[in-house]
Amino acid sequence: MTCPICKKPTDTSYRPFCSKRCADVDLGRWFSGDYAVPSTDPEDVETALDAADQEPQKPH
Repeated sequence: MTCPICKKPTDTSYRPFCSKRCADVDLGRWFSGDYAVPSTDPEDVETALDAADQEPQKPH
């Protein structure tokens, strides 16, 4: 198995990662919203659309 962040061999202490650094990089990606778990629940979709409508628009 290789680390999903840097592709080096994994370390059993940090599996599935090779180091604490790569584990922290992955966690940071979750926190920043880079990863998302899709939902097909209509209520979740409606809630997400409502939230997007309420966010301030960013200038282009």
